[in-house]
Amino acid sequence: MSEKEDFDIDSLAAYLHLSPQQVMRMADRAKLPGRKVGGQWRFAQAEIHHWLEERIGASDEEELVEVEDVLQRDNPGMETSAMIELLPPEAIEIPLIARTHRSVISGMAEVAARTGLLWDPEKMAEAVRMRESLHPTALDSGVALLHPRRPLPNILAQTFVALGRTHQGIPFGGGALTDIFFLICSTSDVEHLRILARLSRLVAAPGFVEGLRNADDAAAAAAWLTEFESTLQ
Repeated sequence: MSEKEDFDIDSLAAYLHLSPQQVMRMADRAKLPGRKVGGQWRFAQAEIHHWLEERIGASDEEELVEVEDVLQRDNPGMETSAMIELLPPEAIEIPLIARTHRSVISGMAEVAARTGLLWDPEKMAEAVRMRESLHPTALDSGVALLHPRRPLPNILAQTFVALGRTHQGIPFGGGALTDIFFLICSTSDVEHLRILARLSRLVAAPGFVEGLRNADDAAAAAAWLTEFESTLQ
């Protein structure tokens, strides 16, 4: 399926690892974003991607585990990847020198480009700002999960994550000041959603965010992430 093609009932069922009957019921009950064309359901890929993002954001621990399981079946190469394996040491910046919304995004894109895996940090920063203008990714915990609206495979060598922590909290559109920033750089929707689900689990887990705030440097943050993630089922 090309990026511009819509899902039909069967292809969306295969993508979500549901039965066609389940997808039909969800569509009929307006639980999926879709439209009827010639009496047949059609689902835009961008709208399904956004629906999955919203589902992840509203999910509890059990639901996030289920989402991860579903997405990993579509991406077996990442099935056993721990988050630390997607976070190169040079993609961690503590402290991140930034004091404004705009400078945080530019700074995180530059940190990501330092790895050599992101070839156009300006384009990434522009795409992240556009996504933030639609709906802020900042959480009440003081963490933001930055990402473009859609993956940008043309400017990435591979999927990875960057992490930054500012000296102090910055107004970033959430209910509290934000000082911890993850930048998700993905080459496909499935990879993006899988990482978003895993980061959401980590951020919601008691003690994780506090541990990142207490990390003295990049090495300590990486060690804490490795230790903490090993406790997740």
